[in-house]
Amino acid sequence: MADTAQPGDQFVQSLARGLAVVRAFDAEHQEMTLSEVAARTGLTRATARRFLHTLVELGYMRTDGRTFALAPLVLQLGYAYLSGQRLPELAQPFLEDLSHREGESTSLAILDGTDIVYLARIHTRRIISVGISPGTRFPAHATSMGRILLAALPAVDLEAYFATARLDALTPRTLTSREAIEAELAKIRARGYAVVDQELEVGLRSLAVPVLGGDGTTMAAINLALSARLDGGEDREAEVQRLVPELQKTAAGIADAARAAGVS
Repeated sequence: MADTAQPGDQFVQSLARGLAVVRAFDAEHQEMTLSEVAARTGLTRATARRFLHTLVELGYMRTDGRTFALAPLVLQLGYAYLSGQRLPELAQPFLEDLSHREGESTSLAILDGTDIVYLARIHTRRIISVGISPGTRFPAHATSMGRILLAALPAVDLEAYFATARLDALTPRTLTSREAIEAELAKIRARGYAVVDQELEVGLRSLAVPVLGGDGTTMAAINLALSARLDGGEDREAEVQRLVPELQKTAAGIADAARAAGVS
């Protein structure tokens, strides 16, 4: 998990290592032993032990003496960011209206590194095994919102993304080659929306469009779940074509509210 970028003169290595320990925990690694943390962070056992026990003393981690896990206090780190963001607050009523009309879950996300981060989520029914809430992260390459955000990147930023992203296969359907993903991004740029069919998790389909800033650049993406009842063919394509204008109307409403509030 080590960062390959060269640190500057103001870089504090111990802080970076401590944050690496926190980031080592995720949905697939909710509890880990000292050895597992050391392996995931690339730290020595002695160094990992010091950081883990420091985090325990500060209340950000808990331990039973053998395994370690994040404590609820760590949520303050994410909420400090989310509480300073006006976009989720502005988007909430638009997402709620869309979700109510379509009877499906809908979300707002931004790109952070090689992941998308959910800023808002309107939940109707659970269609994915991992719970989604503000702060949830997923690999951008396997999500509809991620592909919308990747398609909007300048060429130099997209090149940097592919240089660092792990294009893991999350299901048998996941696109994992740069060539295949870039071909899909070209289609998204041409048509203005993204459809991902069971690439993040089997049974999960989603449709996404961009939320544009005042300068015409993409500042976020919103998505809507597609009905699992539609297995493919003309029915599914007709549903996509019906929903795209609904999503775009919602995105335009969010964009207008953001501009009126001075949010870019």
